[in-house]
Amino acid sequence: MNLRIDDLPTQLSQGLKPVYIISGDEPLQAGEACDAIRQQARTQGFSEREVMHAEKGFDWEQFLAASNSLSLFAEQRLIELRIPSGKPGDKGSKALQEYANNPAPDTVLLVIAGKIEKAAQNSKWYKALDAIAVSVQVWPVEAKMLPQWIRRRMQAKGMQPTADAITLLAERVEGNLLAAAQEIDKLLLLHGAGPVDFAAMAESVADSARYDIYGLVDAALSGDSKRVVRMLAGLKAEGAETVLLLWALTREIRSLEAMTAQLEQGERLEQVIAKYRVWPKRKPIVTAGLRRHQRRVWLHLLQRAAHLDLMIKGRKTGNVWDELLQLCLMMAGVRLFKSTSSLTI
Repeated sequence: MNLRIDDLPTQLSQGLKPVYIISGDEPLQAGEACDAIRQQARTQGFSEREVMHAEKGFDWEQFLAASNSLSLFAEQRLIELRIPSGKPGDKGSKALQEYANNPAPDTVLLVIAGKIEKAAQNSKWYKALDAIAVSVQVWPVEAKMLPQWIRRRMQAKGMQPTADAITLLAERVEGNLLAAAQEIDKLLLLHGAGPVDFAAMAESVADSARYDIYGLVDAALSGDSKRVVRMLAGLKAEGAETVLLLWALTREIRSLEAMTAQLEQGERLEQVIAKYRVWPKRKPIVTAGLRRHQRRVWLHLLQRAAHLDLMIKGRKTGNVWDELLQLCLMMAGVRLFKSTSSLTI
């Protein structure tokens, strides 16, 4: 069953299928489609999740063994099979056909793939899975359709944007859905639900000299620790919102963590940067960040950001500005303390 991505929520509300195939090279929509499937699986009691990466050298017998084995922790489980290339090869093709002929009971198989070309859609493995699956092919949103996409997303979050506000955002993000989604989230954080006019949108997406939050993020990624200290001190003096600072830093850390995960799986740097639609002027900065830290460090920084979020909300004690400075300096590669564990910052 082939579905448009907009129709996936309706299908999920009607019950889970044994197999889902999410394919395409637009990361935001693909990621959100997978999140929707995971959430529905959790809601229906699929409490165990197993993730497999079908990269070069992957043991397809491991996939079949896992699908045929009984769950140790739950009666229902979700198996995620990630095929970045969209090409499982001969052994993978046979394994997927075998699975399609006898799908594992009490199991949902979620296949996450890059763009699957037309020829691959006519292959035996794809046809075998497609016969029992829901297939969603994710396509980039065309420029002429971007305003409509922005309107739907903002309305889903309780915002009522004017036409000129939508046009402004569409022009600023230049077709980058990740950037558009992030700007919408920031706008919701700053202004909440309700009407959004041109002035509010312009204030939110403008490059502000006073609150140069994105400049702080770029300074941290560039490894410019002295500039980080100066900028954060200036932002503090000007009364910048700590919640907005943390939002921008966490967004970048999460993105770098996802990219380093793919690099550590063997993908080339150019491919990863292209997949995440990094703006040309930011490529050197993002590249510097990717080369500075391994994925485990970015995961550690996400943990610190989560702790800092609790501090901002008053649920943990501590100096929020000191913690923000430490987070930024760690992003920049400054070693603040002697490591007491195997983690190197």
